Amino acid sequence: MRTDHFAYQQAVRVAGGGLLLQILLGLALLLYGRVADDTAFLFASTYVLACVPIWVGLTVLFHQHRLERLEALEEDELAATRVEGATALFEQDGAKVAARRLRIMHAWLMPAVSLLVAAALIGAAWWIIQWFNSLDDASAESGRFSVGANLGWQLALTISFALGAFIVSRFIAGMARQPAWQNLRGGAGAMVGNAIVLLAIAIGIVFHFFQKPRVLETVAYAIAIFMIVVASEILLSFVLNLYRPRRVNETPRPAFDSRVLSLFAAPDSIVRSINDAVNYQFGFDITSSWGYQLLLRSVGRLALFGVIVLVALSCVAVIEPGQQALRLRFGAPVGGVYEQTAMLKLPWPFETVAVYDVSRLRQLPLGNPPAAKERYRAWGDDGELSPSRNVWIVAAPPKRSGMSLVSSLLPAALPGGAAAASPSESGLADQFALVDSDIILNYRVRDGELDKWLRFSNDSKTRRGNLDMRERAIRNLAMREVTQYLSTQHLNMLLSAGDTSHAIELQKRIQTSFDALNTGVEVVSIAITRLRPPGSEAQQFLEPSIALQNARKLVETQRSQVDTTMTAILGDSETARRVYESILKLREIERTDGEKARAAAPAGSDPSRVVVPDSREAIDQRLAIEAMITATQSQAAVVIAGARNERWQAHMEARRKTAEVLGQAPSYRVDPELYRQRKLMEALSAALPGVRSKYILGIDPSRVNFEFDMQEGDGGLSIYDYIEKK
Repeated sequence: MRTDHFAYQQAVRVAGGGLLLQILLGLALLLYGRVADDTAFLFASTYVLACVPIWVGLTVLFHQHRLERLEALEEDELAATRVEGATALFEQDGAKVAARRLRIMHAWLMPAVSLLVAAALIGAAWWIIQWFNSLDDASAESGRFSVGANLGWQLALTISFALGAFIVSRFIAGMARQPAWQNLRGGAGAMVGNAIVLLAIAIGIVFHFFQKPRVLETVAYAIAIFMIVVASEILLSFVLNLYRPRRVNETPRPAFDSRVLSLFAAPDSIVRSINDAVNYQFGFDITSSWGYQLLLRSVGRLALFGVIVLVALSCVAVIEPGQQALRLRFGAPVGGVYEQTAMLKLPWPFETVAVYDVSRLRQLPLGNPPAAKERYRAWGDDGELSPSRNVWIVAAPPKRSGMSLVSSLLPAALPGGAAAASPSESGLADQFALVDSDIILNYRVRDGELDKWLRFSNDSKTRRGNLDMRERAIRNLAMREVTQYLSTQHLNMLLSAGDTSHAIELQKRIQTSFDALNTGVEVVSIAITRLRPPGSEAQQFLEPSIALQNARKLVETQRSQVDTTMTAILGDSETARRVYESILKLREIERTDGEKARAAAPAGSDPSRVVVPDSREAIDQRLAIEAMITATQSQAAVVIAGARNERWQAHMEARRKTAEVLGQAPSYRVDPELYRQRKLMEALSAALPGVRSKYILGIDPSRVNFEFDMQEGDGGLSIYDYIEKK
C-alpha cells in the first residue's frame, strides 16, 4: 500500500465515521435509558461516551498525517524543480511545520487523550460504584435499580448495536493491519468494547426474562469493573511508553490502544496464536495433519450432538429425599410441589426446576451475630459494651421502698399487701431497661409448603449483603415478635429462673406470625445463647445489696411469724385470709346498714345515738364467720367454745333462779307476812353460824326462843374443820 495523503484521508474518513457512530450510540443509550427508566442502559452509555475522545484524537492525528504527507509532497516537487547546486530557503527540518506538529501530537496530544479517557472511565466507574453503595443506605435518595418495561425491544436494540459495533471494529481492525493505519487499533478496541458491554446487557436481559433480575444488576456493576480494568491498562501503557526506547521511523502506539480489546477485535489472531502454540508443543506442524483437519471438520457435528444430549438431560430432574421442587415455565410456577421423585419437563430454557433442600436446618441470628464459642465468662468480664452490639429494650422491675417490698411479698388480701400499693409506685413499672442477648432462629421450610415459601418473597440480595430479601423479611418479622415480647417482660424475670420458658414462648409467637403471612416456614427452635445485662453494668448484678438481703430476711421472718400466729389462732394462713375477707365484708354490710338507719332517722336527731338494728345479712355473715372459725381446732375456736360454755352456765343459772322465784310465788300470795318472816329467818340461819359473836337487836323478847346444843369439841385435829372453814 502506498503511504500518501490519500491513504491518510481515508483514515480521517473512517475515524470521523467512528466518532459519529460512537456519539450516536452513546446518545441513543443515554436517551433510551432516561425515557424507559433503564439503569443498565444509562451505565452502558457512560462507557460509550467516555471513549469519544479516542475518535476525536484519531481524527485529528490522521488529519495531521495527511497534512504532513502533503507537505512532504510539496517539498519533493520543489526539490525536483530546484536548479542543481542551488540552496533552498526552507531546506532545514525546522521549516517543516506539519511534520513538527505531527511529532508534537504524538508526544503530547495522544498521551493527553489517553489520560483524559482513563480519567473519564475511572470517574464513570466511581459514580456507578457509589450509586450501588447508596442502595444499601436507607437515608440516601438514589432511587433503585430499574429495568425498562419493553424487554423485547431492549434485547433487540442491544443485540443490534452490539452486532453493528463488532462489525465496525472488525473492519477497522482489518484496516489497522496496514502500517499507515495501525493507530486505528485504538478505535477498533473502543468499538469492540462497546460490543462487549452491549452483549453483556443483552445476556442480563435474557436472564431477566427468566425471573433472574440479579444477573442484570451484576452486569451493570461489572460495567464499572470493566471500565476500571480498561483505564488501568491505559495508565500502565502510558507509564511503559515513557520508558520504551524509540525506533527510527516508528509510529508511536497511543496508550489508549488496548492490547486486550484488540484481541477481541481480531479474534482470528487468537486462533492463529493457538495453532502456533499447539505446533510448538508437539514440535511439528500438527495443524496441517489429517487428524487435526478431521477434528476441525467434525467439530460442528460433535458440538450439535453435545447440545442435543444437554437438552435431553435438561428434560429430566431428580428430586432427592429431603428436597422439594417446583417446575417453572418462563419463571412462572407450573403444577404443585414435587418431593422424592423424577420429574419430566420441557427443555431449558423453556422450563426450569427450582430445587430446595427443605430438610436443612437454617439459622438466622436476631439482633446480633452469634458469639464465638468460649469458656465460661462471668457477667461483666467483657468490659464496656461494644458499639457494634445491639441491645434489647425490656421493662424495668418496679422500684419499691423497703416497706413496700415487704408488703409486696405478703398476701394481697392482708393489710399492707400488694393491693395497698400506692399509684405512684405502680407508675414506675413503665420505665425500661436494657439487656444484651444473642438470639438465634432455627427454622426450615415446612413439608409441602415450598410454593408458599417462594411466593412469600424473592431471593435477591443487596450489594454486599449476606441475606436475601426472603431471609431479611423473616428476620424482621421474628425481631418484631422478640421486641414486643421482651418489652413486656421485667428485667428480673428475664435474668432469673422462672416457670416460663422464654425460648418456647418466643417460638410460639414467631410461628403464629409466620403462619398468619403464609411464609411456609416452620420454626424448629429459638436458641438464646447469651442473656446478660449490657457491658460493665452486669457486674452490679453479681454484687447483691446487703440491704436487699436484710429486707428479704426480715420479710421471710415476718412471714414465718405471720404463718405461725395464723396457724395458732385460726389453723392456717388460708383460713386467716378467708376470715379476713369475710370480716371486711361484714364491716361493709354494717356500714351500709348504718347509712340506711341514719338516713331513716328523724330530722335533727343525733347521728351518734341512732340505733342501728342488725340486718339479716349481717347476722348471716357473722354466723358464717363463726362457722369458719369453729370448724378448726385453733385457739380462736377454743376461746369461742369457752365463751359459749360460760354463756350457757349463766343462762341456766338465771333460769334456775327464775324457776325458784316462780315456785315461791303461790306461798307469798297465801300469807305475805309469814313468807317474809320465814325468809328473814332463813337468812339469819344462814348467816349466824359463821359469826363468832351473835347479837340480836330490835326483836321483842317474847318472840325469841333460844335453842342451845352444848357439845364438847374434839381435842385432836379434825380435817372437817379445815374443809368446812372458809
